[in-house]
Amino acid sequence: MIERYTLPEMGRIWTENAKFQSWLKVEIAACEANCSLGKMPEAALKEIRLNAKFEESRIKEIEKEVKHDVIAFLTNINEYVGDSGRYIHVGMTSSDVLDTGLSLQLKDSCELLLEEIKKLENEVRSLARKHKNTLMIGRSHAIHGEPISFGFKLAGWLAEILRDKKRLLILKESISIGQISGAMGTYANTNPEIEKITCELLGLKPDTASTQVISRDRHAEYVQTIALIGASLDRFATEIRNLQRTDVLEVEEGFSKGQKGSSAMPHKRNPIRSERVSGLSRILRSYVVTALENVPLWHERDISHSSNERIMLPDVSICLHFMLREMKEIINNLKVYPDNMLKNLNIYGGVIFSQKVLLLLVEKGMSREKAYSLVQKSAHQAWNNENGNFKENIEGDQEIMTLVSENDLKVCFDPSIHLNNLNVIWDKLSI
Repeated sequence: MIERYTLPEMGRIWTENAKFQSWLKVEIAACEANCSLGKMPEAALKEIRLNAKFEESRIKEIEKEVKHDVIAFLTNINEYVGDSGRYIHVGMTSSDVLDTGLSLQLKDSCELLLEEIKKLENEVRSLARKHKNTLMIGRSHAIHGEPISFGFKLAGWLAEILRDKKRLLILKESISIGQISGAMGTYANTNPEIEKITCELLGLKPDTASTQVISRDRHAEYVQTIALIGASLDRFATEIRNLQRTDVLEVEEGFSKGQKGSSAMPHKRNPIRSERVSGLSRILRSYVVTALENVPLWHERDISHSSNERIMLPDVSICLHFMLREMKEIINNLKVYPDNMLKNLNIYGGVIFSQKVLLLLVEKGMSREKAYSLVQKSAHQAWNNENGNFKENIEGDQEIMTLVSENDLKVCFDPSIHLNNLNVIWDKLSI
């Protein structure tokens, strides 16, 4: 991921140095497991703990010759450890180090993502609580429907964020898997107890039945979950972009002092951060196919997954981390315009209350078909008419007014009654 979208906390997890550090943790933990079972002397373990280190540039130098990154890593480690190095990597295969080390990186990434999504959850809950009763128009097909509140819209976002948080918690458990099972994964040259102890030391669980690699359905789940959370953020960002349109202008991204919207048009205030979130979500979705293609490896392993994972897994982790932080700041600085919401809600003289009038007429004894026809006629006369007024049209229809009173109509045109049953939502979400 390019530097522009890399926050330092997540970026540190995915450096080359961090990758080698995760490999070293795996190798030392395996040595500790071997020592605990009497497979190596304590003096050798002490020497390994004290001296085992690596030099990134030296690993690259060795790899140019041997064409194998794990061998280059182990060669470099042994340059520092000396004779005790013969106890390192005993009974293991490269994938034990690669996949278990990768699991450590993925687990750490999940923890950072959980931190960010909790912050976003708090921001959205706070804004929803503030606007529980802020009336606005609800839209379907992008066309005015009936009144809702802005808090209700945000409640839907909050519910989705809570589902995404749960997905991340499940994902963290699913990806926190290690293997120290050797070539083909059969434990032919290592004791399964070594795997158990090593994973415990690393805060992982042994894979149920690895081959020579940890099966890539776990990694596909990681990418798909991240893409799904990104799609949620895209939904929120797209809504903000639509509500910020000049002819709507019900909310607006914060616009800081000195900020410029256009090199040519000084009046511009664009939803650039929401657009950024939408754009980055496409990157996440684009990796899903690659992750799924990695699942059907040949036999007990091949490395067709390896090359793309070196790009994909850091990218999706870093990208979603940035997006979550970006969305949190968008919500924190969001400008909300209740007056514009009311203006848009009341356009065409309350045409959005057509269902209430329809139901009133049915209640008074008119057939639904007849009531629908009368109400639709008045509504369409008001629709897209600068001076259109649905309420006046209804009041001027004698066939309707012989059945209903002015007070009946007053109730129909009261937008607040659309919020009467929302307590069930507030209670579910602790808003």
